[in-house]
Amino acid sequence: MRVGIAGAGMIVPTFLDAAALVKEMEIYAIFARKEEVRKEFCGKYQIPVGYDSYEKLLSDSRVDVIYVALPNNLHFSFAKEALLAGKHVILEKPFTVTYEEAKEIAAIAREKKLYLFEAITTQYNPNYNKMKELLPRLGDIKLVALNFSQYSSRYDNFKKGVISPSFDPNNAGGALMDLNIYNIHFVAGLFGKPLKVRYCSNMERDVDTSGILVMEYPDFQAVCIAAKDCGAPLSVSVQGNKGFIHSDYASSILAEFSFQENKCEPEHYHLADSPQRLFYELQTFAEYYEDKDWEAFDKRLSHSLMVMEILDQARDSENQGL
Repeated sequence: MRVGIAGAGMIVPTFLDAAALVKEMEIYAIFARKEEVRKEFCGKYQIPVGYDSYEKLLSDSRVDVIYVALPNNLHFSFAKEALLAGKHVILEKPFTVTYEEAKEIAAIAREKKLYLFEAITTQYNPNYNKMKELLPRLGDIKLVALNFSQYSSRYDNFKKGVISPSFDPNNAGGALMDLNIYNIHFVAGLFGKPLKVRYCSNMERDVDTSGILVMEYPDFQAVCIAAKDCGAPLSVSVQGNKGFIHSDYASSILAEFSFQENKCEPEHYHLADSPQRLFYELQTFAEYYEDKDWEAFDKRLSHSLMVMEILDQARDSENQGL
């Protein structure tokens, strides 16, 4: 497959390094408005074509897949344009800003039988898949807690009034959309849609710089903490009445974890051996694409829609003071 990239932000080099390990992927073109940026990416990563407009990229019949790596508020419009142009789409997290936007592009993809795939590391990590396999051995789940708190390199400038997209409410920035989105995917991927969602945040300049999300399930609570204005040890914990799972990594990385049943020795797992954290999601996309596995793509799309619904509920709960 030939891939065209829309955007040239911080995630793009990480994407390119991972894509280089996926033999089915050929990075063919990139869209960036600034000429010096296009030349830099094309030269460093041997990308054959650089376009100064998105329309030119979409009109290139040699491009099969568009990777959208732009600020959050642009995900919907750029993904929609690509789908209407007949391109498959790999869409960076968060999928869109709202559930309504997500439903609209999902409907287009399903109608046109195009692949619409959210690039979210949590769902494809081999360690995460092993966790799923081990869950029944934990017995009845009692507590789930995830903490993804890291002091942002942009926070000091933010306090001075220099606002980057990840802190800009007009760009759908903030801790919920930037970091807690990983925690939501992680929990929802294991346990499905919660009964109730509550979000409490610390607000500065009209954006949530940190916050606590509670996802309520029939028999347990899941607490998702994310912060860009302070740091803490990263962690993932799933506790049951017969044992627990714990990792000292963020849900986005999950480089390793431990599983321990009550009164037994711990089992340690380190199954994600690729140095490129985006490799597993891109390898999965390539496998689905090569196999023309529409059902697998559609299942992943349904998961992304569920997460977007949870995000809407989180924001609604905060606005209503629940």
